[in-house]
Amino acid sequence: MKSKASQSQGLLLFHLSHVQQFALGTLKIREIVPFSDLSKIPQSHPAILGAATVRGNTIAVVDMAATIGFKAIEPHEQKDCYVVITDCQRMVIGFLVRAIDKIIECNWRDIEAPASNLGHNVFLTGVTRLDDKLVQLLDVELLMAKIFPQDPATSRAILTDVQREQLKPMRILLVDDSKVARKQLSDALDSINIAYDVTSDGHDALQIMRDAALVDKPINILVSDIEMPGLDGYELAFEVKNNPDLADAYIILHTSLSSEISVSQAKQVGADEALTKFDAHELIDAMLRGAK
Repeated sequence: MKSKASQSQGLLLFHLSHVQQFALGTLKIREIVPFSDLSKIPQSHPAILGAATVRGNTIAVVDMAATIGFKAIEPHEQKDCYVVITDCQRMVIGFLVRAIDKIIECNWRDIEAPASNLGHNVFLTGVTRLDDKLVQLLDVELLMAKIFPQDPATSRAILTDVQREQLKPMRILLVDDSKVARKQLSDALDSINIAYDVTSDGHDALQIMRDAALVDKPINILVSDIEMPGLDGYELAFEVKNNPDLADAYIILHTSLSSEISVSQAKQVGADEALTKFDAHELIDAMLRGAK
């Protein structure tokens, strides 16, 4: 099965420095506009340069280079820069970049996970090569989490004893290529003392499920991101539902995109539920429905 998401999502290539090329998946991008004068936002994060008015909407503009630890873009350089407007986690944010290169079609199966020895403070979700040059795919969720910390009210769920006992026997697998999203999912289950397995890769998730089924300990609840390099959430759900040994798993797909299309496609490939923003309460409620 060929995922509709894989067919439609390309890569926007851009520069934050004069050397290194970066990329964002185009599904999270609304538009690209030239830099314009900004209004100051009092008491905002240091990486927020100010607010721009785009098509009547006020949007915070973030210096992406400074956020990931590169040299900040100087004020005299900004007039030649561009703002990439993203729609993610139900927030519309503009990221200032030094230069826009182009949008390319991309086989997301060719994108590799970043090297594990890069450490924990790397804002990458994948790497690929274009014309023998390394292109680094940035983790938008991680960028946003640094600037706009998560509301604690959405990160912790409360269970009754009966509900906890319903979830405890379930084998739960979490899949997400974003470090921030994996931590959000893991923290939600850690806070209620529910065991789980976790991986960053769709192919690994499918193999984990196959191995578990072979020893008669199948995964009961699969929680997967939709937009992942390699095997994305749509494809993973399709593979699971088309394998009789795995098909009983309750599939919850989630996405940071503010789109009803993602939810509709999730249903088409066999997912039981689709969530469009991380909220521990919504996640646990979905898992409880899967446990029944």
